[in-house]
Amino acid sequence: MRFIQIYDTTLRDGAQAEGISYSCEDKIKIAQYLDKMGFHYIEGGWPLSNPKDLEFFTSIRGYNFKNAKLAAFGSTRKAGTKAENDANINSILDTGAPVATIFGKSWDFHVTKALRITLEENLNMIRDTIAYLKRSGLEVIYDAEHFFDACKANPEYAMSTIEAAKAGGATTVVLCDTNGGSLPLEIKDMVELVVNRLDIPVGIHAHNDTDVAVANSVMAVQAGAVQVHGTVNGYGERCGNANLCSVIPNLTLKCGLETIPRENIGRLTEMSRFVSEVANINPYIHQPYVGHSAFAHKGGVHVSALLKDSRSYEHIAPELVGNRRRVLVSELSGISNMLYKYKELNVNIDGRSQEGKRILEEIKDMENRGFQFEGAEGSFELMLRKAYDGYVEPFILESLRLIVEVKQDGGAYSEAIIKMRVGEEVVHTAAEGNGPVNALDNALRKALESFFPCIRSMRLTDYKVRVIDESDGTGAIVRVHIETGDGIRTWGTVGVSENIIEASWQALADSLAFGLLKGEQFAENNTGEITANQPADDKYGRLV
Repeated sequence: MRFIQIYDTTLRDGAQAEGISYSCEDKIKIAQYLDKMGFHYIEGGWPLSNPKDLEFFTSIRGYNFKNAKLAAFGSTRKAGTKAENDANINSILDTGAPVATIFGKSWDFHVTKALRITLEENLNMIRDTIAYLKRSGLEVIYDAEHFFDACKANPEYAMSTIEAAKAGGATTVVLCDTNGGSLPLEIKDMVELVVNRLDIPVGIHAHNDTDVAVANSVMAVQAGAVQVHGTVNGYGERCGNANLCSVIPNLTLKCGLETIPRENIGRLTEMSRFVSEVANINPYIHQPYVGHSAFAHKGGVHVSALLKDSRSYEHIAPELVGNRRRVLVSELSGISNMLYKYKELNVNIDGRSQEGKRILEEIKDMENRGFQFEGAEGSFELMLRKAYDGYVEPFILESLRLIVEVKQDGGAYSEAIIKMRVGEEVVHTAAEGNGPVNALDNALRKALESFFPCIRSMRLTDYKVRVIDESDGTGAIVRVHIETGDGIRTWGTVGVSENIIEASWQALADSLAFGLLKGEQFAENNTGEITANQPADDKYGRLV
């Protein structure tokens, strides 16, 4: 069975994505995580390019990687300079990293127009740089920048650059689709050409500008490449890099090749969400394999078939990558969707009874009025449990008054006065906020925290308002969607009304009530044990 090396460049290429700025601590956390996942190479950065990368290599020296080799990135020596006198090259040696990844020019256009040197000098720069680093005891991986564009423009010169890398002692030559403009069949032909011509390992480094970086990476492997470069979640400059969260399961589960340890494939969803959290980037819910919606089913016909055999509408079992199946309830739902949800929530209702059908019609009517439960399963579950599971609301609103004062100087003042019933007790309190919804949230928490201290850990992480029918102007019905988290779980709730405050109250009250309900369930069910194949949402205790 073929073995494919996984080379991660999340810490360098991934950091070049718009909106991402890792701290040194962030990079260390990610590197340690990738090592535990069994990645073979972790590229830490370009030490001469910025102080943060240099700090990373200094700080990481005390860590013992069990699976991965740490690579330092850099360019070939400057023209007219000896490799041993080049500051960029020596900065790589100073990191103490066992692997140097060096990029050089493959495209004659870049050599003559960008570097403004002769084609022969470029070959010498490649060969000399690699030879010097090899003599210094490092494993050297050569990134052939723009190789596929170069091969289209001047194939013989492109080949001469990677032959120079081989002559210098490169361990692996990696073919880079730097502009991301090549298509899978082009990749296949050129990789086969190089594999047949070189007798050293060949790798692929694909960018995603034509949305085929994953396909190009898989095609390159099928053409003979044995090392794949990419990033977690496909983070990278412009449109990103090859997404290792898709590359790895494609190679392992679809092609039958060995990549990272098989037992860690079931942690890919967890890894994806961990890195997105460290990067402070909202996870892309439609991401294949690991996205929140990757195994979400909405159509009634689909769900009916899933109840019989999940293979009918799923290309793999979601648990294989640590994800889970989700059945959505909406106006497109049928009885099958409701049957699935009743079973999932352990709600004892016969979905085929008149009562079960009535609930489905009620939900469809609510969605027709503006409710949307796809991203608000917290509100949906509370609704079901109130009606059929003996659920007792933890708190009840007695009255609410909001005061909003707009001052002449442009300042604004908001205060919420709230009266709540918790069991047999009545709480009457007030709180200020920077707006009416913030004041309402503060007053609600102030009233409840003495009864439910865990509310202090619940934080609103997203708040969206949408006008349902724009033609009604300021009198239109609005939908408020709230996402809440407590550091362990996340959940969504929804409120709909012609009054934005009332809609916000519905969603806020549901968010805290649902957090209390699931907090109790999580405390009862959590044994503290985490298995390698347990779905990632379970490991975090998150709710779907």
